[in-house]
Amino acid sequence: MTKTNAIKNVVIAGGGTAGWMAAAALAKLIGKNIHVTLVESDDIGTVGVGEATIPPIRTFHKLLGINEQAFMKATQASFKLGISFENWGDENTRYIHSFGVTGKECWAGEFHHFWLQGKTLGINNPFGDYCYELQAAKAGKFAFNQQNPINYAYHMDATRYAQFLREFSEPLGVKRVEGKIQKVVKNAKTGHIESLLLNSGEQINGDFFIDCTGFRGLLIEQALHTGYEDWSHLLPCNSAIAVQTKSTSDTVLPLTRSIAHKSGWQWRIPLQNRVGNGLVYCSQYMDDEQAKALLLNNIEGEALTEPRVIKFKTGRRLKGWNKNCLALGLASGFVEPLESTSIHLIMSGIIRFMRLFPFNGITNHAIDEYNKQLKSEIENIRDFIVLHYKVTNRDDSEFWLHCSAMEVPKTLKHEIDLFKQTGRVFLDDGDIFRVDSWVQVMLGQGIGPEQHHLIASMMNNEELTRFLHGIKQQIEQRVSQLPPHHEFLKQYCPA
Repeated sequence: MTKTNAIKNVVIAGGGTAGWMAAAALAKLIGKNIHVTLVESDDIGTVGVGEATIPPIRTFHKLLGINEQAFMKATQASFKLGISFENWGDENTRYIHSFGVTGKECWAGEFHHFWLQGKTLGINNPFGDYCYELQAAKAGKFAFNQQNPINYAYHMDATRYAQFLREFSEPLGVKRVEGKIQKVVKNAKTGHIESLLLNSGEQINGDFFIDCTGFRGLLIEQALHTGYEDWSHLLPCNSAIAVQTKSTSDTVLPLTRSIAHKSGWQWRIPLQNRVGNGLVYCSQYMDDEQAKALLLNNIEGEALTEPRVIKFKTGRRLKGWNKNCLALGLASGFVEPLESTSIHLIMSGIIRFMRLFPFNGITNHAIDEYNKQLKSEIENIRDFIVLHYKVTNRDDSEFWLHCSAMEVPKTLKHEIDLFKQTGRVFLDDGDIFRVDSWVQVMLGQGIGPEQHHLIASMMNNEELTRFLHGIKQQIEQRVSQLPPHHEFLKQYCPA
């Protein structure tokens, strides 16, 4: 197969965040040339716990012309400036992986080399003191204007987000069909998907299909047998329990909290009107009942939902695009939610697909390019998340002993060793996390580089002291002028 007929009818199987993000983007950005149909069943629930995001979602919203205040009100969203990692590198330790730039860099070396040089002079301020977003997050403050920009993402209700995007998409011509998919009908010769047969007997024909059916992968796996690369040996957690609670305080921190425990970690995501909580764990070291008890003993406020157990296997589909089917969201693979990358992977998958959209027919070259870029992106994310588990001094449980002893991909081992020995970080083009992110996490998890770039010693001691002090002072001044985050929310986008 080198080329198929022109693509006019796109059918999305499954709703949820992935389905409605795809529908919204296709209808808004290339909808004049195609018809979009989305099939979802009111009886099938979505996982719906993807409540934290990273900053590129704002670019996605700008592309679609989504009004930020309307979106935030509809999804009870709050702002997010980073993630607080507690008890990761060691028990009773805490660091923040924040958005934004730390310090100032020069051609030969990033800011952390100047910070490391400062340490040799006895300037022992934490690395995070030189990041505006991190200091604002710590202070629980937030605001923005043109004079004082800030790099942020959102905490939001994922179920409400899907509903918001449905209301956005339908006026643009997206047709929603309610029903359960009984059978995926394939062409006997080509193996391509031709239609979806619903329980009602209705047949939905299409030229191209997008699989948003979650872990089941009804089209990409059950119909097309694409195959799955299992990453359980690198990311041993395979279960999660989610529960929502009432807010116990007016104060809403612009931070996701990630609190490590003996067999995994707990998340705490503050929205305007409630808190999303969950426990991620490895069933080899903790059973579901123990996990449920641990989570319920460590939440604040009244539970609004019954604790729900979600089973998963970390890894990736061998192809995100196979024949005339594209998998998005959980259908394409799953890297656990530690760095809030799930919604980002949906978004980047949609954008990549639209850039390669097969208006005049599917070609192997387009499929290969999509899959090559997806593989690079998801493997870089995987490495970054594995870093949190591998680089630890925790030895208080079998789980952490397993993590610190496990063999990691060569790509990650190289990044860790390079930073440990030289203080340097070099990244692929496909890496969504910047040098700042890697440095914050590696320092936070306990790696102290043995050396740093001597470009930093080009400044004499007095200049370096003045340089570091100036950055820190400017950040302190900017943060002091910010209102509390919850006050800004009340004024800007009350839910």
